[in-house]
Amino acid sequence: MTSVSSSQRIHATATVHPRAEIHPTAEVGPGCAIGEHVRIGASTKLYPNVVVDGWTEIGAENLIYPGVAIGLEPQDLKYRGAPSRVEIGDRNCLRECVTINRATEEGEVTRLGNDNLLMAYTHVAHNCDIGDRVIMANSVALAGHIRIESQARISGLVGVHQFTHIGKLAMVGGMARIDRDVPPYMMVEGNPGRIRGLNLVGLKRAGLRSSDPEFKQLKEAYRLLYRSRRKLEDVLQELATWPSEGEYVAELLRFLKSSIGDRDRRGPLPSRDTDKKGEA
Repeated sequence: MTSVSSSQRIHATATVHPRAEIHPTAEVGPGCAIGEHVRIGASTKLYPNVVVDGWTEIGAENLIYPGVAIGLEPQDLKYRGAPSRVEIGDRNCLRECVTINRATEEGEVTRLGNDNLLMAYTHVAHNCDIGDRVIMANSVALAGHIRIESQARISGLVGVHQFTHIGKLAMVGGMARIDRDVPPYMMVEGNPGRIRGLNLVGLKRAGLRSSDPEFKQLKEAYRLLYRSRRKLEDVLQELATWPSEGEYVAELLRFLKSSIGDRDRRGPLPSRDTDKKGEA
């Protein structure tokens, strides 16, 4: 990592603070604005008119398209100028006009992992934590303190409530309203959002075959959770006694226990068949 004075890949019309750290192989396009506390890693490319400010660190091989704004102040009335951060990993693609706000309090971070695709006009609010290989389609809006686990898929025009968690390999349909946690491996749609079934396509792409014992166990867990009409706590107690066939049911159980046990979480979404709180 070197200062901007040694780089030959910064366009003459870009405004870059002399204390910003830009890797010599990074590219900064016309009209970009880079703040004092910014670090940009190797082979990352900023297309024209990108703004990166605040205490922001961007890793290697990212593609950041025109109009993206990263690290600006959070849209949170509690913010009082704390040096909070944004951390972005490697090989992410941020399409036109994506916005990623820094966290609210000192020592807090808004984080984006590796190999993610955020399509145009996606908004990532303060204190969000996004894993790896997540895809968010156009105009997804994340409120503050949202956690999205790896390989989740969020379709276009989805709104997600603050403090909501979306699990691994979940699939959220277009224009859904997500106001509670989305368990891993589930497919969700609607306003309000409701569990519609297992994300079979995503599971297949992840390598789980319908003939695998683990797949059959996951299907049975889904049936008990969302078709039996038993209380969620009772089903979780039963699942905890199952002999483990692998990671999938264990991950589902972990997520659901955390969702109902953490007072800052909003609890899991129900299925389309019932809206009764505490019932699967």
